[in-house]
Amino acid sequence: MALLLFRLLIIVLVVYIFYKGVRYLTDPKRKLDEAFEKGEYYFYDDVKNVRKNFFISYKGALFEGEKYLGTTENAFEVVSIFVWVHDTMKLQGLTKDDFYYLEKEIQMSYPKANINWKNPIEQLMKDPANKS
Repeated sequence: MALLLFRLLIIVLVVYIFYKGVRYLTDPKRKLDEAFEKGEYYFYDDVKNVRKNFFISYKGALFEGEKYLGTTENAFEVVSIFVWVHDTMKLQGLTKDDFYYLEKEIQMSYPKANINWKNPIEQLMKDPANKS
């Protein structure tokens, strides 16, 4: 009887470890951290939860976006988004085209949203002399 319980415990333990491993490998927060370390693009967002901010890793910079719910013609949707960078020193080398690319990616998830950048990105996007 004890041997049977021991075998059952081992099987349950193996299944639990396998489950935790799969959850770890598919965790979006871990994927964001990995993309940030490698300087790659990754968009981390919970589209169904308006209260949670989204994060974007892009070329070594980590951006955060705050979503605001509002009314459109027929429904309540995200109508305004404020985006800022965590470390302004990581913006070195980024161009207007990079920020237009990020806006396009955000618009794919939130097509009715008006995207506003916080300083210093806001100054770059508004300044007509800095066209690239």
